[in-house]
Amino acid sequence: MFTDTPIFSRLVAERGDVPAEVRGEADRIHRDLARVMPPGTGLPGAGPHAPGPMGPPPGR
Repeated sequence: MFTDTPIFSRLVAERGDVPAEVRGEADRIHRDLARVMPPGTGLPGAGPHAPGPMGPPPGR
């Protein structure tokens, strides 16, 4: 991404490679979720016609 810029190199030296750490954590969370909630399974009732958080639209 920005690996060729001096400011990025300096920040990585000072703070560590935060974007790489975040990507690693996101990948780990994704794997953990895939184990407990296989792809294709969503929240119960979260189908295309399920009411949103505010309930069904007016007139229904």
